Amino acid sequence: MTEGTTSAAEGVDTLTRLEQEGEIAADYLEGLLDIADLDGDIDMDVEADRAAVSIVSDAAGRDLQKLVGRDGEVLEALQELTRLAVHRETGERSRLMLDIAGFRARKRAELAELGAKAVDEVRSSGEPVRLKPMTPFERKVVHDAVAAAGLRSESEGEEPQRFVVVLPA
Repeated sequence: MTEGTTSAAEGVDTLTRLEQEGEIAADYLEGLLDIADLDGDIDMDVEADRAAVSIVSDAAGRDLQKLVGRDGEVLEALQELTRLAVHRETGERSRLMLDIAGFRARKRAELAELGAKAVDEVRSSGEPVRLKPMTPFERKVVHDAVAAAGLRSESEGEEPQRFVVVLPA
């Protein structure tokens, strides 16, 4: 087999590993919800070679907003803690994505729209467009939207002031 290719067995092993990450994360998050006395259902999936875990609510989800925090700050912290819980169990670094009450899904849609607007601006002006500082998750979504539109983008600056620059073709 050549370098860079994967066999069907390796693909299954990766899927099994990601499903295991999701199970570990779900157990950890269920414990957290019990401790915090919050209601929520946990959905698991595998998206883009990562485990994806979501905490969703049948009700209005106001209680879950506490777990999102201002602009997703608590969500980011919980994602890191969940990744650490997975690492503790598996011994491997996790790239698991956590969403709570649809916050990340809504944010992803907003950021894709922001990327599309920046692409339009670059195409009409011919000049690079610099966006405001963003988290790594936010920058990734914008980079993906720009690439899908056929342009290039780069991240510049130092954390936490790192930002995306959309470049002309």
